[in-house]
Amino acid sequence: MTTPTTVPSPEEIHDRTRSVLAARIGDAFTDVPSDADLQKALGERYDSLTAMECISAVESEFGIEVDFVADDVRFWFSSVERMVRFTHERLEDTAALGLGS
Repeated sequence: MTTPTTVPSPEEIHDRTRSVLAARIGDAFTDVPSDADLQKALGERYDSLTAMECISAVESEFGIEVDFVADDVRFWFSSVERMVRFTHERLEDTAALGLGS
């Protein structure tokens, strides 16, 4: 079970998120700043299919579930910085509720 003390730091989430996205997007992702809008920075390399693959990869990496109806995925998954914030908050909520694996 995940506890509040086992929630990864934002820095760890950041590093793991960048690693997961780099594996999906490739070399073009290397120089993209964490606060950059991925669609603008990557153009056609970050289309709707790639965005879905990235969301799925983040879900798998952190054991979270993104609700495509309740969660504003166009906002939360538009930049690495926002993904990190979303993931950290989701992990904290899960830990606080004792819902971790």
